[in-house]
Amino acid sequence: MSNRTHFIPFRKRDIIEMCLHKSPLDDEQQRQFRELAQRIQEHFHREFHQTLEDLKDSYAPHNPDADTRRLPSALQDEQTQEFSVLLRALLRKANFVQLSEQDLQMAFEESSLFNIQLKVDFSPFEEVLLFCRGASEREETLSNLWGLYKKKVHFTNYDRVVIFIRFKNNLDKSSHVSSNYRPGATLLKLFQNVPKADLEMLFPNTRIGMRLIDKLMIGVPAAISGGFVITTKLGTTLILIGSLIGYWLGLHQQSVELDKSTLIALAAGLGTLGAYLWKQFSSFKNRKLRFTQALTENLYFKSLDNNAGVFHRLIDAAEEEECKEAILAYYFLSISENPLSLAQLDKVIEDWFSLKWECNLDFEVDDALQKLERLELVEKSGDHYSAKPLGENGSDRLLLVDDING
Repeated sequence: MSNRTHFIPFRKRDIIEMCLHKSPLDDEQQRQFRELAQRIQEHFHREFHQTLEDLKDSYAPHNPDADTRRLPSALQDEQTQEFSVLLRALLRKANFVQLSEQDLQMAFEESSLFNIQLKVDFSPFEEVLLFCRGASEREETLSNLWGLYKKKVHFTNYDRVVIFIRFKNNLDKSSHVSSNYRPGATLLKLFQNVPKADLEMLFPNTRIGMRLIDKLMIGVPAAISGGFVITTKLGTTLILIGSLIGYWLGLHQQSVELDKSTLIALAAGLGTLGAYLWKQFSSFKNRKLRFTQALTENLYFKSLDNNAGVFHRLIDAAEEEECKEAILAYYFLSISENPLSLAQLDKVIEDWFSLKWECNLDFEVDDALQKLERLELVEKSGDHYSAKPLGENGSDRLLLVDDING
């Protein structure tokens, strides 16, 4: 996946100010451009309000946080499919990119930055979708062996990750899924700053496993101390137990007398063995508990929103992106002395971001021009585009388009 994404990492209000900073437009033209930009924002706000209502309607029957009654199952299945389509379209407009199966597999094969092994069982899921935005390469120093050894790791980090899961209608109760998720339900979550290698931690049924190094760190000391316990503290007890078993199996004829001192020695040995085994079990559980706590704390600070709250955030993000793309495309066409082709406009905007604002992005020029054509703010001659003049006519034209669409 390329690190140059369509996402524009500036607010739409900032984009307007950036465009007008040392702009060739005079004061009156700048006022007219601000007014047109406001009209563009109002247009997309109305447009996305309808999108929000459609998402709310299609998601309502499967919202795990809903406190309203649900429709019959046949209608629910139909609306789930509708929600999935609407969600994909919204995420594309918000400049999220869907992670392919190959991307996910590569991510699952990478070592976790938290030095733990994560496992996900996909069998309870009917549908799984992951989308990300803002991929960047980062470096972090990790400590191992109680801080005695440090190493630098390079990894891909996603600024935003959306996960959508639809559970099977015949969800197996024995699966490692919380009882909060009923069969056929959906789960929608939004996270921030997620390393690619730790995508597994976002799933509701993630299980923590022990890496080979963790098993060795527990097993080797346990084996050494176990040998010491056997040779120094359990020798007499083991001989006594062996003699009893041999006599019961008829391997020898000499009986073993279980007097008071023998019983005390046997009980003491068995007590020592039980204490040793409990200590090793507790050590294993405590280490796994520390891993679980680290995972929980990490998820707490990375989680941004859940379920219906996610697409409310996404609506705002998509509206911002649509406005920024349209405003940028119109501005650079309006200040150009000659009509521009799609490739020329794309290069002008990307170079402007790179050289003036030190921001490398892949501007979605074709989508931006489609929006301007729909709003009747550009003219096309062959494969070149030019902006229609600024002024009251431009604002009136946009208002007329809204009235027609309305």
